[in-house]
Parts: sequence; structure tokens; C-alpha cells
Amino acid sequence: MTDLLQLPPKHCALRVVPQPSDANVHGDVFGGWIMAQVDIAGSIPASRRANGRVATIAVNSFVFKQPVFVGDLLSFYADIVKTGNTSVTVEVEVYAQRMSLTEDLVKVTEATLTYVATDSDRRPRALPVLD
Repeated sequence: MTDLLQLPPKHCALRVVPQPSDANVHGDVFGGWIMAQVDIAGSIPASRRANGRVATIAVNSFVFKQPVFVGDLLSFYADIVKTGNTSVTVEVEVYAQRMSLTEDLVKVTEATLTYVATDSDRRPRALPVLD
């Protein structure tokens, strides 16, 4: 008997349910739509750490592990793994709870993205010093 996969015991950055407009005619959600949601989720801790505006400068890795379907409840977990002078690198893990009578949870995507803190002129700026 195998243990059921459980959601990580940490703060969820974003939860969303894909709609039919986010998928092809077979109900498979577009990879580009998932990538956009991952970018949003990753930008949340990056923006908090930067105390303001950030811009995505790199998608360091992106792996699709399982398909995503219309109606899945997607949970995005985003954690800062590295900071530089102006940059914040974030790992994002995505889990899908299938909408069925049985508890079916799968890890569907994992990615690492780098953001840079920017000023009002959209130029890189130093991250604020932590107390």
C-alpha cells in the first residue's frame, strides 16, 4: 500500500481552477497558461522580498510532470531559494487535486524562476537590507 501524496505543510502562494478557455478541445490545459500562473505565483514572494516591483529575467528550469485538466484545483507553492544584490530566485511546485469522488493529488509542475527588483523607471535596484 502506498501513502497518498499530500499538499506541502507550507504557505500556498496561489490557488486556481483552470477553465475551458484555458485548454484545448480535449480538456488538456495549455502549458503556456500553466507557465503564466507559475510566473504569477513566483512573483509573490519575490515582490515581498523586493518590497516592490519585480520583473522576470529568467526561467531557469520548468518541468511538466503530469497533465492538467479543466476543473483541477491547482495549488502553487513558491519559496525563495536564493537572493543576490538585485535578484530573487524562486522555486515553484504545482499540485493538482483532481475533481473526482476519490482523493487524487498529483504534482504536475516544478519550476525555478529568477526575478530582478526594479525601480519606477524599470531599472534594476538593490534589494532592501533585512533587519
